[in-house]
Amino acid sequence: MQETNRNPLIDRFSVVLGTGFGIGFAPVAPGTFGSLLGPPLVWGVLQTDLPVVAVLAIAAVFIFVGIPICTAASVALGKHDPGQVVYDEVAAFWIVFLPHIVLGKPIGWLAVVAGFLLFRVFDIAKPWPACRLEKLPDGLGIMADDLAAGAYAAVCLFVLEEVVARYL
Repeated sequence: MQETNRNPLIDRFSVVLGTGFGIGFAPVAPGTFGSLLGPPLVWGVLQTDLPVVAVLAIAAVFIFVGIPICTAASVALGKHDPGQVVYDEVAAFWIVFLPHIVLGKPIGWLAVVAGFLLFRVFDIAKPWPACRLEKLPDGLGIMADDLAAGAYAAVCLFVLEEVVARYL
């Protein structure tokens, strides 16, 4: 961690959360490894039988606190959008599975696998406007491009499930 004039405890806490409890320090493909945390997190919350409004509130909090967490972690690590910061990948799965959440549709293992793969494709490819969103300042830019990738994945997953349900 880089020395900052900030509170070292807050910096450490931000790095721990920002790196997905250290998963972001994986020597290869840290974004992919970090993304593995997202589906079980969303699925686990959905197993609680909370009302949809409560799940959406949890998702919103998880996403919005990601902005300062990613900002603080990137400052502590000494660069803008370091690969070790994977909180944004984890948070994006709230968007990937948003149609399931809103429609009260269970997330089966095929949806998890397809959602994961679709998200990784869009996160790596960064189609417009995701490539522009990552240029936003600090944690907002770190989070925004992954949320856009999550939205692309959500639309594709929804369409894919609808086509499979109708024609297979």
